[in-house]
Amino acid sequence: MLLDALLILLFAAAAAGCLYMIVAASLAPPSAQPVRSTGRAEPAVTLLKPLHGDETGLYENLASFCDQAYSGPVQIVFGVARADDPAIAAVERLRREFPGRTIELVIDATVFGTNPKVSNLINMSRLIAHDIVVIADSDIRVRPDYLSRIVSALEQRGGVVTVPYYGIATGSLWSRLAAMSIEGHFLSGVLVGSRFALSRPCLGSTIALTRQSLVAIGGFEAIADCLADDYAIGELITARGEPVSLLPFAVGHVCDERSFAQLWRHELRWAMTIRGIDPVGYLGWSVSHAFPLALIALAIGGGEVAVFLAAAALACRGLLIYAIERGYGLPPRPYWLIPLRDLLSFAVFVAGFVSRDVRWRGHRFKLESEGILIPDQFPERRPPSP
Repeated sequence: MLLDALLILLFAAAAAGCLYMIVAASLAPPSAQPVRSTGRAEPAVTLLKPLHGDETGLYENLASFCDQAYSGPVQIVFGVARADDPAIAAVERLRREFPGRTIELVIDATVFGTNPKVSNLINMSRLIAHDIVVIADSDIRVRPDYLSRIVSALEQRGGVVTVPYYGIATGSLWSRLAAMSIEGHFLSGVLVGSRFALSRPCLGSTIALTRQSLVAIGGFEAIADCLADDYAIGELITARGEPVSLLPFAVGHVCDERSFAQLWRHELRWAMTIRGIDPVGYLGWSVSHAFPLALIALAIGGGEVAVFLAAAALACRGLLIYAIERGYGLPPRPYWLIPLRDLLSFAVFVAGFVSRDVRWRGHRFKLESEGILIPDQFPERRPPSP
């Protein structure tokens, strides 16, 4: 009887997972059209880009932010912690190839908390010159109408404006699997969570807000110890009664994983981040793994029902990825990788329950409740330079 009850539970969870993917596919936006210029003067913007190392495609990523069809002044502030950081070469190349852009570089190793990216942002923030501030990770690549879209939305809605991201594979099997995880797993959670108010996504791919709002939440200093710094900004803004708006277009995220170990560490850190900030939601995420659940049912005697559910799960995942491709204007993905991708995602999901150590940018951390990072070893904090 216990085995029968377990099979019924697995069947129900797999069926719910198929339904979840169908709903997520229906929420994919219609194909986005480029924004046409209105002829009006657009407001001045400060763009913050924290950097660390010479990532794959780094110059192309950064150049896409310089090559914007935006009529207003744009100040781009890059930041690194070390004077020998190889990312500096990409910034110097940008200065040569985009002489009309205001490009500034902050080199400062001052540590304010356990999150090295946020320390970088705090050091960069002293150069903010304009009232609209946009933060975007270094592995993000955008289209020429990007700034016009997000600034227009921010002017209309206030609060914080954010956008989802899709994967840009660099050619290796591991990078293709990483990109497929974004379209087939991550984006579905963002779409469903946002549509049904199960979550308020605020994503490091883009966070746009006013300088007044940033100061009101305590600046970047308020999130100096948070692993999910983007989520923390959204929560602080929401606590002030301001909206967090997810826009119906996406930017590119370069997936440069070159080995299974890199892919595993990266995805496990994502999983632990979600578990740390929303443990109940993380548990509910189990239904999204319909294919592995159906295989478990098959292994313990689920028979034809389990086979049918496994096939249905693969078909629904393919439908979801196709809807994401169409909605965000992406090239076709390698659908033959779906079974491997689903099994790997389930393994990461399970490991996310038991893992406590986070490896990030050469450091090891303990992840405490509410997404707080506790370093095993980390440079001593120093007050800001006068």
